[in-house]
Amino acid sequence: MLNVAVLMGRLVADPELRHTPNDISVTSFTLAVDRSYVKAGAERQADFIDVVAWRSTADFVCKYFHKGQLVAVQGSIQTRTYTDKEGNKRKAFEVVADNVHFAESKRDSAGTQGNNYHSKPDTALEQSDPAYASGDTGDFEEIPLDDDLPF
Repeated sequence: MLNVAVLMGRLVADPELRHTPNDISVTSFTLAVDRSYVKAGAERQADFIDVVAWRSTADFVCKYFHKGQLVAVQGSIQTRTYTDKEGNKRKAFEVVADNVHFAESKRDSAGTQGNNYHSKPDTALEQSDPAYASGDTGDFEEIPLDDDLPF
């Protein structure tokens, strides 16, 4: 069986650290994930996906991430059933995070605090990061643009 979820979106609120009665760290947060398609004449839609992180992952998320920040999550989908206040049976779907990563540079994330989750265009891939410019490129071979590639 395979149950893998990989998401990238913006935090809709600051994560808050909680502890179980056995003192295990846990946090739950929601990611606003833009849909990959847009209907003609309409604005891009977003899905709001609940994520839960446990133990050291929860500690990491609560220490380093804040509302509006672009986050990448790797984990698995989990379902659970519960009874609401009116006695109705409900089913919840959430992603249990195994790994949570920064998805934008520190420079880019500084401007997202307090902004709407999609108000700032994602230009992290378009900008060159000076930290990568100092690497040794001796192991890489330049491929001519006019050459036929084998794939």
